[in-house]
Amino acid sequence: MTSLFIRALQTHQWLYEHSGGLVGHRLLMGNPTLLLRTIGRRTGEARCNALTYARDGEAYLVVASNGGSPRPPGWLANLKAHPNVEVQVGRRRVQVTARATYPDDPDYARRFVLVDEVNRGRYAGYQKKTTRPLAIVELTPR
Repeated sequence: MTSLFIRALQTHQWLYEHSGGLVGHRLLMGNPTLLLRTIGRRTGEARCNALTYARDGEAYLVVASNGGSPRPPGWLANLKAHPNVEVQVGRRRVQVTARATYPDDPDYARRFVLVDEVNRGRYAGYQKKTTRPLAIVELTPR
C-alpha cells in the first residue's frame, strides 16, 4: 500500500510539473499543493518537491514531516544551505526565502494548527510517530 501511495505522489508531482501548473494545485485529495524548487546542498542540482501548504499572511508554510520518519526530508537540508528558492503555486512562480521554525518559535503552535488543518490532521499523526520536532518552514516572498 505504501508503494502505491508513493507512486500516486510521484504521478501527482509529474502532472503538476509537466502541465506548467494547470493540473496539480488541488489534485491530490484536494489539498493545496505547491512545487518547491531547491538546489541540492551537495550536488548543486535543481530539485523539486510537491508539498501541501498553508498560508499565514503572505508566507507559505510547509512541513518537513517526511511521513513521521526519524529523519527529516532532504529538501530541508537543501533549504538551510540555500534559503533563496522558488515556489510554484498553480501556474504562478514566486521567489521566496525559506526559514525553518521549531517549537521554540513563538508562532510555531499557531502555525502548526494551520498546516495540520489543511492536511486533515496528518501532521499531528506524523509528529506522534517521531521524537524529532517537525519543522514548519516559512517561505516568504522576496
